[in-house]
Amino acid sequence: MESQEQQPKSRVIKVESVESWDFYSTQATNQACPIVVHFTALWCMPSVAMNPIFEELASAYPDALFLTVDVDEAKEVAAKMEVKAMPTFVLMKDGAEADKIVGANPEEIRKRIAGFVQSIRAYNA
Repeated sequence: MESQEQQPKSRVIKVESVESWDFYSTQATNQACPIVVHFTALWCMPSVAMNPIFEELASAYPDALFLTVDVDEAKEVAAKMEVKAMPTFVLMKDGAEADKIVGANPEEIRKRIAGFVQSIRAYNA
């Protein structure tokens, strides 16, 4: 057997259906946990380029639930959230959209997620 390098386990959960979307969003809402969603597509290079940044943010904010949705695999979820362009990042609180960021702008995304998670921490304190 070859020795494999230990990859850190991803904190980003892939949503592949409306059922898994409903499951994770209900769980997070019940636990008052903020949700950060990355709507992506394999063919969208700016979206793919955001994946490592999204992973980094997921590690930086362990008290938030980070989900990724491939719009081609989970069309119903993308339609439900009115996602029209990739990448789109949706910040959710209590099961409802609190903020939406369209486009691959790492600094803006970092800033908005940081502010969002901080505001929820303050609210829950």
